[in-house]
Amino acid sequence: MSDVKRALEGPVATLTLDRPDHRNALDPNMLASLAAAIDEVSGNDAVRVVVITGAGSAFSAGADLEWMRASRGLTAEQNREDAIDMAAAFETVDRCPKAVIARVNGAAIGGGAGLVACTDVAIAVEGASFGFAEVRLGVLPAVVSPYVLRAIGPGRARELFTTGRTFEAADAATYGLVHRVVATQDLDTAIDEVAEAFLASGPEAVAANKRLVREATASLVLPDLAERIAEARTSAEGQEGVAAFLEKRTPTWLSSSDS
Repeated sequence: MSDVKRALEGPVATLTLDRPDHRNALDPNMLASLAAAIDEVSGNDAVRVVVITGAGSAFSAGADLEWMRASRGLTAEQNREDAIDMAAAFETVDRCPKAVIARVNGAAIGGGAGLVACTDVAIAVEGASFGFAEVRLGVLPAVVSPYVLRAIGPGRARELFTTGRTFEAADAATYGLVHRVVATQDLDTAIDEVAEAFLASGPEAVAANKRLVREATASLVLPDLAERIAEARTSAEGQEGVAAFLEKRTPTWLSSSDS
C-alpha cells in the first residue's frame, strides 16, 4: 500500500504524505512512493500543478524512528546506498517539470523541511514549525542541503544546520524557506491562488524557468553528499546521538558539558 495518496482535480494533482500516526515521518517506502507519484504526474500532460501536503496535523516530522534505528546497524557502504536512494527521491521532486506547491499544514522538520525547499512555492499555516535538528543527533542534513542552501542562502543555512534550533513559520518566511504564511482556515484558498497563477503561465515556460534555476545553482550539489551522511551515521558521535534520541536520554557530549 502506498504511503502517498494521489488525487487529481482538473490540472491540479495533490500528493498527500499519508502516515498521520507517525506525523508523516519519512522512510524508504514513503520516499519511494513520493518519487513514483512525482514521476507519474511529470509524465501526465493533463497535470499542470502538483501540491504536496501531509495528512493529519503535520507536514512531515522528518526521518522515521525505525529507519533511524535500522541505520545504526548498517555498514558505511550500506548507509551510502541508503543515502543515495534518499537523495534520488528529493532530486525527483526538485526536477519535476510541473509547478510544485508545498501545502505546509504543520511541522516540517529535517527531511520534511528539505522537501519544502524542493518545491517552487511553499505556503505554511501560522502554527507550522521547522528545523534541521540533525546536528543534535550527531549527523547532518547532507542530502537536502543543496535545496535548502538555494532557498535560504549559506549564511542562514550555516546557522540553522549548526544549531539545530526549531523556528516558526514567520521566521521560515523571513528566511525564504516558505513564501507565505496564512491562518489554517485560509490555507486552501492561498493554495488555489498560487495554482491559478501557475495555470496562467505557459507550461513549457514554467519548466524552462525551473531548469534555469536548477542549472544556475548546480554548483551547490556536491558529488559526495551520500558519503558525508554515511560517514556521519557510522561515526562514534552519530551512533551515540541517534542512540540517545531513540533511548530518550541525554547524549554524552551534552552530559559531559554539564558535569
